[in-house]
Amino acid sequence: MGLKITILFFLISIKSMGQKQFEVFFDFNKDFPNQSSILATNEWIAANKNIEIVKLLGYCDSVDTKNYNKKLAERRIENVRDLLEKSGLKFSKDLEKIAFGKDFKQSKIQAENRKVTIFYIEEQSKPIESELTKLIRNSKVGETIKLPNIYFFNNSARIVPKSQSTLYDLLCAMEENKKLKIEIQGHICCQLVSDINDVSTARAKAIYSYLIRNKIDRKRMTYKGYGTSRPIHKIPERNETEADENRRVEILIIEN
Repeated sequence: MGLKITILFFLISIKSMGQKQFEVFFDFNKDFPNQSSILATNEWIAANKNIEIVKLLGYCDSVDTKNYNKKLAERRIENVRDLLEKSGLKFSKDLEKIAFGKDFKQSKIQAENRKVTIFYIEEQSKPIESELTKLIRNSKVGETIKLPNIYFFNNSARIVPKSQSTLYDLLCAMEENKKLKIEIQGHICCQLVSDINDVSTARAKAIYSYLIRNKIDRKRMTYKGYGTSRPIHKIPERNETEADENRRVEILIIEN
């Protein structure tokens, strides 16, 4: 019997994990929240639109009979539920409603016993998926995708901080699809002869190293520098816009 009680308590404890609570109070013998509690509840609702109500517990003070107080507690629960529903809050399909009346450990301050306790969970908002992540997911083998907004310090492989969001999007795509394999391709601009310092390879390797540091299997990636051998615009470029478009990092989809 003791083991059963322990297991039941453990299950209840797990079910309650992550739940938060808010209390609504009532005047003596009233089934609708008092004015100060309504104001507090409205403020709470305004700050907690993205929640789900999972349980409502109703209580009364020690005055009057057990049956009367239980019915009063039930009415308090229903009125609070109506208030929350009209405010647009969501309810769990397994919403629990329990009226204790006065059968609970009472506070010496009677006003603290006249209440409904709202238990709720915060809904996790889904992260907004980037265009790059969607593009990679829907790409076909052999397709080449330019990584947008990847920038390096002048004539180096040091990635500038504002490129972090693109790196993260690429990481998410690699984590989402464990079959995805890529070749990371570096390109430079402006040089008429060749990639004198092999900067294009170093830049491709910088992306590769970022993914390695974030636990992406090296077997899923290769990297290669193409220098100025695959320009989008003829070299020498006519303006800085063309130079920027030639100075790029792309990924080739090997497997998806």
